[in-house]
Amino acid sequence: RRYPTVEVRAETLNGSTHVPVPSDSAFLKALLFELRLIDDHIFVEHRDTCTRINHSSVYSVRTEGGDLWPVLAFRKSGLIYACLPLVEETLEPRPPLLTVSGLSQGLALLLGIVDYISPSRRNEAEMSAKIGQLRNLLIQACPLGTPLNTNIRSLNSSFDDIQEMPTDENQPAWRSNTYKGKPQVNVCITEKVKCMQYDKRDVVDVWQVYGAVNCKCDIEGSAPNVTLSLNLPTNGPPLQDIVVHHCVTSIDPAMLMSSSAEPLDDSVYNGPYKFPFIPPSDSFNLCYYTSQVPVPPILGCYQLIEEGSLLKITVNLKLHESIKNSFEYCEARIPFFNRGPIAQLEYKVSYGQLDLLREKSLLVWVIGQKFPKSLEVSLTGTVSFGTAGKEHPTDYVCTGNTAYVKLYFRIPDFTLTGCYVDQHSIQIFVPGKPKITASRELVSSDYYIWNSKAPAPMVYKTLF
Repeated sequence: RRYPTVEVRAETLNGSTHVPVPSDSAFLKALLFELRLIDDHIFVEHRDTCTRINHSSVYSVRTEGGDLWPVLAFRKSGLIYACLPLVEETLEPRPPLLTVSGLSQGLALLLGIVDYISPSRRNEAEMSAKIGQLRNLLIQACPLGTPLNTNIRSLNSSFDDIQEMPTDENQPAWRSNTYKGKPQVNVCITEKVKCMQYDKRDVVDVWQVYGAVNCKCDIEGSAPNVTLSLNLPTNGPPLQDIVVHHCVTSIDPAMLMSSSAEPLDDSVYNGPYKFPFIPPSDSFNLCYYTSQVPVPPILGCYQLIEEGSLLKITVNLKLHESIKNSFEYCEARIPFFNRGPIAQLEYKVSYGQLDLLREKSLLVWVIGQKFPKSLEVSLTGTVSFGTAGKEHPTDYVCTGNTAYVKLYFRIPDFTLTGCYVDQHSIQIFVPGKPKITASRELVSSDYYIWNSKAPAPMVYKTLF
């Protein structure tokens, strides 16, 4: 979707630093090249140099007319979502990303499109139909290049079905329809934990927690007021990098000042975190946050040693005593790259069961829904391989003994920060007693334990 009005504004506002947007085909080719989806086997200095590391989804795309910046692009479930936000000033020197308001608007619009398309990603016909309807939906969501409604799912795909704008002047634009029925509110806190463990003295393990608070408010009225509070236990680590939904009407500035880029001090805001808002009609994420928790939930050690044609493996996992020992699922996947199918396996596990996927060269250690009383489990074994074919998994990083174990788990009714919603603190200024449901969960995300007997990729915080 191109907006000539926005392109004219860009030319006026950017002045001599303006770079024209090329044709769709030329832009697509340049974007795929920048994302290393074509010509990835060729080293191109401006794209592949180690001095240029992207910490965000904002790219500079090289075109015949110059470098097009900022291009917001990311991949999700086999699709690329991209947009070019307007920068309302000159581009040289490049302004800080936080000052470009079009970036947050563009990201909100793209996330709305992801939310609209992603439920159909496994049904190709349904997904194609939805993508075909996007043009009509974008005319409503973003008529002249400025997003008016980023909740694409709430829009109607047919022009014949477009309802008139609400006549109630108090009804905000993001409440696309009104609810009739018994009031009810559902809140779910989902925390995800990323981790890189090396089990080496000279390398620091790193982990990161980030959470999202999802709400679905079925409440009558054109502009109902809701107040929700997030609470932490007495010694819980404070929430940081808080980003709130645009429906939040007011907020304590101290909540937004806590940043993970700064060292924690005694004055940091540690709750309760109060959010007054007028909810959209559909499900939405009220806020996002990060937190610096002192320990990862599961500590691990992985050792892989090559002896002739055999690989000897040892995996030890320990659940930290502060973590709730009640999983919906917990498993460790041990892939073997560049080696061919698993021909022979001998193993011993102290707990759970081991499944072998020969053709995928993968071991799946199903730990189950609880760790034993000792909170420790172990796996030892030897593996040999057949002749590698093109269909067997390969990896550019995992060569030689560089290998990893990846953990997958979900703990219901638990968060690593201890963050929870007090149902009694939810205030809803409407008639009737609403039904309130609050839940929380901790889910693994990119949880890696690298072989301590071989070099592994390192992750360090940026030094300033």
